[in-house]
Amino acid sequence: MNSEWAAQRLGEIQTLMERSTLYRRALAPTTTLTGCMGMAAAWLGWSMPIREGRPFCLFWMATSLCCLILAGLMVRRQAWVAEESFWSPPTRRVAMAMLPALCCGGGLGMLAVTQENLPEIFYWGLPPLWMLFYGCALFSAGFFMPRGIKLFGSLFVMTGLLLLSRAVLGSVDGVLPSMAHAHIIMGCSFGFMHFAYGIYLFMTENTSTLES
Repeated sequence: MNSEWAAQRLGEIQTLMERSTLYRRALAPTTTLTGCMGMAAAWLGWSMPIREGRPFCLFWMATSLCCLILAGLMVRRQAWVAEESFWSPPTRRVAMAMLPALCCGGGLGMLAVTQENLPEIFYWGLPPLWMLFYGCALFSAGFFMPRGIKLFGSLFVMTGLLLLSRAVLGSVDGVLPSMAHAHIIMGCSFGFMHFAYGIYLFMTENTSTLES
């Protein structure tokens, strides 16, 4: 039984390595679209304006759900064109690796949406915490995908740590900026960083294909 389990795991890992170029190709349009949606949402949240903590969290939770649905549809379409199974065992392993960190970030968001009278520092701490958990999820997925995902996830983790430290120090000093500025942070991180990474993948796709 153990030998069969090990053989199955090795087969899944081998399949993931063989599909590395395919995953890279699928990431380019997905991350670019996510980046565009993130920047558009940041502009919309700033201009509406959404200035309170709970509406801010609800707005960005809805935005993340829309991005997730569209990304899933894009990946499903690419799998259909390539005549590949969408929910294959390797895909499940990637999803399971990302799930714990994503659930932590989503759980904090749901807490912010459902609870009233939370301190302002909690709302200001959400964007960097979301970055931390999202970066951890990407880093976990990087064990099964192109190594650039690990670097991308590490960038989110480092950015989240810096912003969380700034938010904590600001709360100690009693000086926290308006929640409107949090839209800029979300747009620069989940928006521009995704967009830039997607453009990088598009620009290096031909080189990666030639090397493979």
